[in-house]
Amino acid sequence: MTTTASIKTVSAVAAREILRRRTFAIISHPDAGKTTLTEKLLLYGGAIGLAGSVTSKKDQQSTSSDWMAMEKERGISVSSTVLQFDYKGCCVNLLDTPGHHDFSEDTYRVLSAVDAAVMVIDAGKGIQAQTLKLFDVCRKRGVPIFVFINKMDRPSRPPLELLDELETVLKLAPSPVNWPLGDGPRFRGVYDRQKGQVNLFEKTAHGAFKAPLAVAGIEDDKVREALDDDIYEAVIQEIEMLDGLTEPLDVEQVLAGEQMPIYFGSAMNNFGVQSMLESFLKLAPAPTGRVSDDKIVPPNTDNFSGFVFKIQANMNPRHRDRAVFVRIVSGVFERDMQVVDQRTGKKVRLSNAQKLFGQDRETLDLAYAGDILALVGNYDFLIGDTLTSDPKVVYNEMPRFTPECFAYILNNDTAGIKRYRSGMAQLMKEGVAQAYRVHGSSQAVPMLGAVGPLQFEVLQARLLSEYKVETRLESPPWSVVQWFKENAPDTSRRSQDPPVVNLTSGCVLAQDQDGNWVVLLNSKYLISFVKDRNEHLTFRDSATE
Repeated sequence: MTTTASIKTVSAVAAREILRRRTFAIISHPDAGKTTLTEKLLLYGGAIGLAGSVTSKKDQQSTSSDWMAMEKERGISVSSTVLQFDYKGCCVNLLDTPGHHDFSEDTYRVLSAVDAAVMVIDAGKGIQAQTLKLFDVCRKRGVPIFVFINKMDRPSRPPLELLDELETVLKLAPSPVNWPLGDGPRFRGVYDRQKGQVNLFEKTAHGAFKAPLAVAGIEDDKVREALDDDIYEAVIQEIEMLDGLTEPLDVEQVLAGEQMPIYFGSAMNNFGVQSMLESFLKLAPAPTGRVSDDKIVPPNTDNFSGFVFKIQANMNPRHRDRAVFVRIVSGVFERDMQVVDQRTGKKVRLSNAQKLFGQDRETLDLAYAGDILALVGNYDFLIGDTLTSDPKVVYNEMPRFTPECFAYILNNDTAGIKRYRSGMAQLMKEGVAQAYRVHGSSQAVPMLGAVGPLQFEVLQARLLSEYKVETRLESPPWSVVQWFKENAPDTSRRSQDPPVVNLTSGCVLAQDQDGNWVVLLNSKYLISFVKDRNEHLTFRDSATE
């Protein structure tokens, strides 16, 4: 891939604004503390004055990033959230993502819109299944990884053991930026290897306020008094060992995805959060370009361009509006500017752009490459659309995932059929599920496919809370989908007519939402039988292979 040559660049003022952007996501296995860390970064960034608790009680704040009713009830994130704040000269675009496997498709899309990722690891559990999946996505996309080993104030695995696991499993060189002083009830702070200083912390009530911070050298009497003798001796030995076991921190290696900075701390009690944030902002990349026609479009290109990576219906239920999230790749956004939607070829005026902070919003007049733009209204955009003032630019950033479960969501109230149809149409545009029309089926509504069954529960809950529609779930007999194409297409066949496919028992033909023909099967073992019976067809596991 090459960078476009002889391009016109943005003004010096805009170039400085782009360079101070830092756009990143926080990823983790469920319950590793991702949303809690997000809240504490906002606390230190001055975006909020009091941090909420994900497992909040009635008299506590709920988190800024978890705004959906279902999120507040269950204490989990089911939707990605955009939060922007300024901190020490940087404009930070922070994307909080769902950790649960059933919402991983939303997380994967968010990873297409960021330039770096902070991976949260539970110090007591190490690398878990969903963490590894998300890491693999980051690696494929070339996203630099920063690791925050969380919950050091609880009984933890030995830090050297965690370091070894990270290196063995992730195949990246670990470079600890700080080192923990004890764990569990005897956790007293972290040693900053860059500055040669110990940061001692005090607990605050529920971690709601910034923790008091004391700084001292490792041999200072204050440090010796704070630590038990055995912990102090162990820390001294480990710090000496690290110089021989790990490579020095190298920014170029980090940005190339060959080395991962590692931070230890406790998000719940604010241990190590501020130092991690400040170090991260120094090391993390400014906005990076994206590929169009095998060429990288640099962020300082004068022409505006971006792509839609998320759609959220009913962020303000009173207005029944949709928020279309756009990652700005190049140039400067100005309110009321005209762009082309490359999918439809239509010119669109971007008149209602807003800056979002969770569910809160304010009108946005200017935004720069690296920023996340929220277009609020009834724009006819779909996930993956390229919006640009340069007709030659088209981005292909959106992954498409193979569903792992299927269901029908059926309306229980015939009087609410209009609300049901409207709600399903709006929610399906978010891309959380894929629609399939089963050939020859008498079912009036499409079958839905999703990565995990919790997606169907969320759709049902939102239909009820946002559209006042009661529904029921019905499970179809199929659990596997295979896309296919004809090796020698029949040009006389009409598009609505199915291709000739020799099906076995337990299989049926269907069309996905893009009109592609697929085979639905009730078991994986049937795939080989169907392939053997249809040598005139080429089968694949996903729509985009």
